Amino acid sequence: MSEKEPYRPNLWIDRPVEEVIDTYAHWAGSYDKDITERGYHTPVRIADALGRFKSEFDGPILDFGCGTGISGLALKQKGLGPIHGTDITAEMLSIAEEKRIYERLWLSKPGEVPNTYSVIVAAGVISVGAAPPETLTNCVDAIAPTGLLAFSYNDKTLENADYMAVLEAELSQNRANVIFREHGPHLDDMRMGSDIIILRRK
Repeated sequence: MSEKEPYRPNLWIDRPVEEVIDTYAHWAGSYDKDITERGYHTPVRIADALGRFKSEFDGPILDFGCGTGISGLALKQKGLGPIHGTDITAEMLSIAEEKRIYERLWLSKPGEVPNTYSVIVAAGVISVGAAPPETLTNCVDAIAPTGLLAFSYNDKTLENADYMAVLEAELSQNRANVIFREHGPHLDDMRMGSDIIILRRK
């Protein structure tokens, strides 16, 4: 598979949240096809990693920034759930709803993370060009003690000092600890990898 340009111009750069919403709203209709053709691995890798800890939690999983439901489907296929989903882009949520993966779906405000879940998944969400660095702190804040946060940092995000500083702060302040971390493929034809990280809230 040959290397291609990003899906949208300058996809992996910092941008205002209004522009993020607009980008994904216009992309929603072709998102699943585009991203599947390019070899998107992160949702399945997160589901596989979280599955290792399946015996440690029950109750619903929040698919935070669920988009069109690709990550929710990966969780379901791993036997994880029930699954709730939320996103800031109505057009993406509309497609997710058609898949009938989620027990509950709703449109959220940027940075809004409900504190009623013991497991939160954020596949490809907290990254350059999408949710800002402090979103990681918001997610950790929302999880009860011993709860799990499974998320990804793609290569562009791993190279960004602001995102790495927030992760290091969560760990150094003893708010959470890493129970899983592994680098692997993210997008094949962009030759991009990602770290899958699972934090346990202290």
